[in-house]
Amino acid sequence: MPAESLFALSLFPYLGFLYFITRSGKMPRLALYGFYFTLVFVFVTIPVGLYCKVVLDQSLSNVDWLHGPAESLLTLANILVVLGFKQALDDL
Repeated sequence: MPAESLFALSLFPYLGFLYFITRSGKMPRLALYGFYFTLVFVFVTIPVGLYCKVVLDQSLSNVDWLHGPAESLLTLANILVVLGFKQALDDL
């Protein structure tokens, strides 16, 4: 099975995770924003990766001026998750 297919299929369990964790009301709000922001990373990275492949004939990982900003979105999402859990622990 191609990697693109696995990537697309992995979106469904993640959306299910977001749905149930949101409904539970037990996730720290900032961490929840971080998990949702991971979708922003995914939905930005896909067209940028396609642009690199089709227009530049390169992999996104080889185009530093696009790869860096795309990865910074994931970094921001991870920071939100960590800060959300830290805030929840501080509130205990």
